[in-house]
Amino acid sequence: MSTEGGIKAVVAALLANLGIAVAKFIAFFFTGSSSMLSEAIHSVADSGNQVLLLVGNKRARKEADERHNFGYGRRRFVYGFVVAVVLFLVGGLFSLYEGWHKWQHPEPLDSWWIAVLVLLVAIVLEGLSFRTAVREANRSRGRRSMVQFVRDARQPELPVILLEDAGALVGLVFALAGVGLAVLTGNGRFDAMGAMAVGTLLVVIAIFLAMEMAIMLTGESALPEEVEAIRVALESSDGVNRVIHLRTLHVGPDELLVAAKIAVAHSATGREIAEDIDDAEVKLRAAVPSAKYVFLEPDIDRTPPA
Repeated sequence: MSTEGGIKAVVAALLANLGIAVAKFIAFFFTGSSSMLSEAIHSVADSGNQVLLLVGNKRARKEADERHNFGYGRRRFVYGFVVAVVLFLVGGLFSLYEGWHKWQHPEPLDSWWIAVLVLLVAIVLEGLSFRTAVREANRSRGRRSMVQFVRDARQPELPVILLEDAGALVGLVFALAGVGLAVLTGNGRFDAMGAMAVGTLLVVIAIFLAMEMAIMLTGESALPEEVEAIRVALESSDGVNRVIHLRTLHVGPDELLVAAKIAVAHSATGREIAEDIDDAEVKLRAAVPSAKYVFLEPDIDRTPPA
């Protein structure tokens, strides 16, 4: 997946959410709508998410040192986890609290048309942001479905933005329904229900993202097609009879560690083995450019011939 594409989607979402958040707070000030306040908090949380993702991406570029031999790439996973647990969860719980409060003390909406207008404009802007995220995802996901792409992704930014924008669009529909029903029926509790629906949505997204980020933090292997490409590259190298075993690990979203034991000929000299390993490493890096750390261990092939 292209990290550049993920960052482009993050920036597009940030610009959209900042403008939307201001508009929603203004609409809440005039209408007193709980759904509108929940959506305003939602947009603030989304903007904070995007800022954290950008900060995490920048800090992850720090060069490897004595303390972190494999670099700081996993910081992007940490920031993605913070986005999921803290901001989404806090925004969701606040929306649930605000909805419950207005359910107990319903109030009529003032200047409801302002809320409706802002929500409709927000849907358009969020739709444009979501389109950017989908376009960037389509460049990377290949034949995977969008759900499988989110689950298989090793870079946290684009999956977070996809879920965030999708959640924002659904949340806007919930808020619009809550405001609309409150206006049509004169019952402010429909507005409260819209706020609670937005809160529930945010909590569900937070839980799903936290689980995905936790998997990234604990260390994932390369994608199956990358593992196969590595194996083919090694076994196509002169002097490598076969790959005895192969292990891969993402030490960062774009940095892959590859460790393999390769079978060499019984009669190969030390110099020949060293040259064969160098050749295999060149072919491996050409096949999978994200393989930054490569460790190849030569061994005698003890498997009897077929």
